[in-house]
Amino acid sequence: MIIGGLRKFSLIDYPGKTSAVIFTVGCDFRCRYCHNPELVIPEKYAPEIPLSEIYDFLESRRGKLDGVCVTGGEPALHKDLPEMLEKIKAMGFLVKLDSNGGRPEALKNLIDGGLVDYIAMDIKAPLEDYPKITGRPVSAEKLKESIDLIMKSGIEYEFRTTVAKTLTSADDLRKIAETIRGAENYYLQKFIPAEMNDPSLSDASPYSDGELASIAKELRKYVKNCRTRNA
Repeated sequence: MIIGGLRKFSLIDYPGKTSAVIFTVGCDFRCRYCHNPELVIPEKYAPEIPLSEIYDFLESRRGKLDGVCVTGGEPALHKDLPEMLEKIKAMGFLVKLDSNGGRPEALKNLIDGGLVDYIAMDIKAPLEDYPKITGRPVSAEKLKESIDLIMKSGIEYEFRTTVAKTLTSADDLRKIAETIRGAENYYLQKFIPAEMNDPSLSDASPYSDGELASIAKELRKYVKNCRTRNA
């Protein structure tokens, strides 16, 4: 397990909970709008934080934080993720996992092992169109397997899409919502230009708050709850 960052306190990463956020290094996608290149691009990797330091910090926060959010990069790439989550759960913390959904077998192991309490899966595009965002081929079948697994898991979950106007159309969002029809929570995350993997997006225009709110309202015919938030 390689850790590239630690946010010691957050009110926004785990819905309704106070949490710490652990950032794992490494990802199998190269999303054009990714704003964490230090966790994704090998030549830009952030300095590694020893796991012992992470555990020592969490020990000091027992009873003071509700949970821990594990994000990345893509945490499911790490074979020792279950071991880390077991230790975090043993300290009494709830665990939220952020994942791109590309490894349903890893998600199933974590769910079956009772190691996650909340999963947030990013859905980048209509499943057949992933390469336009990720820059790499992605199995639509595996993504759909992860979606179905999460929806049937019995734990809290959300799906979310970062919405850049030049990359994601309203029709794209309708296709995604149809794919997750009946889901509990779907968030449209407003694209905010920043340092990204694709510098050409630095001047891209985001949807306005009103435009996104209108689309979210329409998508509620597919999912139980659809809201907007900043990415």
